[in-house]
Amino acid sequence: MRIPIYQIDAFTRRVFSGNPAAVCPLERWLEDGVLQSIAAENNLSETAFFVRAGDRFHLRWFTPVLEVDLCGHATLASAFVILNRLEPGLDAVTFYTRSGELTVRREGEYLSMDFPARPPTPCEPPGGLTEALGAAPAEVWRSRDLMALFDAEEQIRALRPNMDRLARIDAFAVIVTAPGREADFVSRFFAPRGGIAEDPVTGSAHSTLVPYWSRRLGKTSLHALQVSARGGELWCEDRGGRVTIRGQAVPFMEGAVII
Repeated sequence: MRIPIYQIDAFTRRVFSGNPAAVCPLERWLEDGVLQSIAAENNLSETAFFVRAGDRFHLRWFTPVLEVDLCGHATLASAFVILNRLEPGLDAVTFYTRSGELTVRREGEYLSMDFPARPPTPCEPPGGLTEALGAAPAEVWRSRDLMALFDAEEQIRALRPNMDRLARIDAFAVIVTAPGREADFVSRFFAPRGGIAEDPVTGSAHSTLVPYWSRRLGKTSLHALQVSARGGELWCEDRGGRVTIRGQAVPFMEGAVII
């Protein structure tokens, strides 16, 4: 069996930056174990699989070790493949996912994603968080993920977390964030429990970051930077129960999985 595969760098305008995602269009669903094995073999933070359903697509995302309920960069990458390789006449694509319907539209040189908002609430820092991060956050908030707030971008860039300790924190992932020097805010994203030490650019994290920073800064349109080693740039909008996340993407590789 030969399965098409694309590797797309998301939330960037140039290769070797942003977040690489593998995208595999399927004619039908394969067994979950096969999908997970392909994702493990790819060893990227996410591999996306989709199957056409009429004029829409069913979309699923896998880390190297598990399936996740929401992924931004692999959704952006999947839309890029459909809108630029498979269905170049379309201006938008809608996906059925575990997080509901997600629509991605062309907006000039950008792709614009409509995602659910996941606003965080303040919480007590879990035991061991400061030791795991190597620094004490000013505040801690929680949604699906834990969000650790710092005072300055330099602190976010300087963090060198202990991944073994971070994997023992009771959360799928830990987002760290602070006000930005050139952007409205910056962030990084660590998910060792999900098989991802540091994710280069995390669209789903902005379902939590955007509602928080929108309220704090008193503005609905936000410019965000994820300051990982590869780095990525996002333009976001708080729309109440939904968030808009815009970014660019570029192709890196095309081929076939042979199993």
